[in-house]
This record gives sequence, C-alpha cells and structure tokens, in this order.
Amino acid sequence: MKLLEGKTVLITGGSRGIGKGIVKVLTENGANVAFTYASSSGPALELSEKLNSNETKCISYKSDASIFSDCEKLIDNVINDFGNIDTLINNAGITKDNLLMRMSEEDYDRVMEVNMKSVFNMTKACQRTFLKNRKGSIINMSSVVGVKGNAGQSNYAASKSAIIGFSKSIALELGSRNIRCNVIAPGFIKTEMTDKLSEEVIQSWNDNIPLKRPGESKDVANLCLFLASDLSHYITGQVINVDGGLLT
Repeated sequence: MKLLEGKTVLITGGSRGIGKGIVKVLTENGANVAFTYASSSGPALELSEKLNSNETKCISYKSDASIFSDCEKLIDNVINDFGNIDTLINNAGITKDNLLMRMSEEDYDRVMEVNMKSVFNMTKACQRTFLKNRKGSIINMSSVVGVKGNAGQSNYAASKSAIIGFSKSIALELGSRNIRCNVIAPGFIKTEMTDKLSEEVIQSWNDNIPLKRPGESKDVANLCLFLASDLSHYITGQVINVDGGLLT
C-alpha cells in the first residue's frame, strides 16, 4: 500500500516550481491531488492530464487564493470532484524584490496578499471540512528568508515570517480536533526561477550551504509527503527547514 493511498490533497500553486514537484511526488505515492494555478493554464492542464489515471485522480483548478470567495468556491468544487480533503498545502507565493527605499506600497501589499492572506483564506475555507472529519493536516510554505530575513526582500520576509506565527496559532487552536498545522521553510531550491540566475550567483549561494549544493523540489516534496501521511500524526506546530544546513 502506498503512503497516501486513499487520501486527497489540495495544493495551491501547483503548476510549476516547488508546487509541481509536490504534485508529482504525492501522486506517485498514491494521493489524489487537486492543485491550483493562477495563469499558467497550459502547464497546469498538461500536468494534470499526465498524472490523472485509474489509480490516482489529478485535477487542476484556476483559482486566486488571495480572494476568499474564490477559496470557498474552490473547496466546494474539490469536495464535489473528490469527495473529501485530507491535507491542505498552501504553496502559492510571489516575490517583488526591492530595497525598502525603492519598494512601492503596491508591491508590499501584493506580496502580503498572495503569500500571507492566501494562507489565511485557504485555511479558513478548508477548516470546516477538517472539523467535520475531526482530522486534517495543514502544511504552509514559508522560507528561510522568513526565519532570518534578507536584504531587498523585506516584503517577502514579512509575509513568510507571518506564515510561521499564523501556523503556530492554528496548531494551538485546532490541535484538540486532531488537525495538525506545520510549516516548511525551503532554502535555495533549484527551480525554473533559479535556472535564470548567473553561475556566479548560484555559486555564492552554494558557498554558504554546508552541503554545497542547492536543493531540488523533490526534497521539499518528500517532507510534504511525510507531513501529509500518518507517519507524522504526532507532529504539529513545527517549522522544518529544508535548506542543506544553510541556517545551521
């Protein structure tokens, strides 16, 4: 029996990058997966068609997690298509990097909306299902930047740090109902975005990582697999770094 056989997982931002890696690993381990995308309809449909099979169901949904009404509609659609939700993974996020003196109010607000408010919206919208089931696993994607900060990313760091405080509070609120909430803080992970960086920038990151290499999306996905499974049934309120030792 596969680790997530019979379980349904909902992931925001699953069409590319780390989210895409999570979708792949979870379906490989037996999960039925619903994932959202904002604008990448081509890659999203291609991914869902590739992974949808007789063994595991995989469906993509266009949805904006920063809008609460969209989240409520999404939950209704997923329940209608899958029958249940066992795990919620809040992965959707953006960056609009700049030094504070050059950062616009709009760029600050948008990063907070997409990165933090979407976590609030999705968790609140999905809470009713978990309370009804008297169980559930919520996995929120933060970042090492949310733990230590980073120059030129004050908006991103603020949003990712807020996710940690929110998640710990939800773990305390919902623990008595057997609903767990944990945080993953990825470090330098190789994705389509990092492929655009120069060799010098990549090397400078690697020099500061004890393992001397970037992580891969499957490294984050494997932790999601563990936290979504019954193997982690006594783990909640934790922040787990996937960073090759960067914050050691």
